Amino acid sequence: MKKKALVSVSDKNKIVEISKFLVENNYEIVSTGGTEKKLNKNGIPVIPVEKITNIPEIMNGRVKTLHPLIFGGILADKKNKSHLKDLELMNGTIFDIIIVNLYPFEEKAIGGQLQDDLAIEFIDVGGPSMLRAAAKNFNSIIVLSNPNQYSDFINEYIHNKGNISLEKRKSLALEVFKMTSQYDQMIVSFLRKDKEFIP
Repeated sequence: MKKKALVSVSDKNKIVEISKFLVENNYEIVSTGGTEKKLNKNGIPVIPVEKITNIPEIMNGRVKTLHPLIFGGILADKKNKSHLKDLELMNGTIFDIIIVNLYPFEEKAIGGQLQDDLAIEFIDVGGPSMLRAAAKNFNSIIVLSNPNQYSDFINEYIHNKGNISLEKRKSLALEVFKMTSQYDQMIVSFLRKDKEFIP
C-alpha cells in the first residue's frame, strides 16, 4: 500500500525534486492549486485535494484544505485504534508526510506596504493549521515546512532506508511552532501599523 504525502506550498523552490523523490519511493502526492499545476507540469502524478474532500476549493482559494478528511488524515495517531476506526468510518486516509509553507506575508503585505484589505489576502489560514496539526502529531507524521529541510530529509531517508527518527520528527515539529509563532507576530505587528518585525 502506498503512503501519502500532502504537498501545498507557496515557496515552490525544490518542490519538484522532493516530490519526484517521494514518488520514486512509493508515495502518492495529494496537492492543491498552484502546487498541483507545478507538479503536473513536471510530469509528477498528483491527486487533487478535492478528490479527497469531494468539495472544490471555494472563496477564491480561501477554503480548500480546511476539511475533516484532511485534518483527520493529519492528526490521526497511528497507534490509536479509535483514531483509525474514526478514519475508516469516514472513509478517510492517513497522511505520512506534510510539505507545506506559508503565504509570503512579510514579502507581499509588509514589503509591499499594502492596505489592510489587500494585506489580509496574504494571511495564511490553512497552511499554519496543517503545519501545527502535523507538528502536534510528530509521532505519526513527518512535517517539512521549509525547502532548506528537503535535502536533509532525503539523506536521512536514504541512509535509514525510509525511517525518519523520532528525534528528527520532533526537531521538524519544533521548527513549525517557531515559524508559525513568528508569522503570527508579523501579522500582529502589521495590523497595529507597527511595521517592525517582533521576534
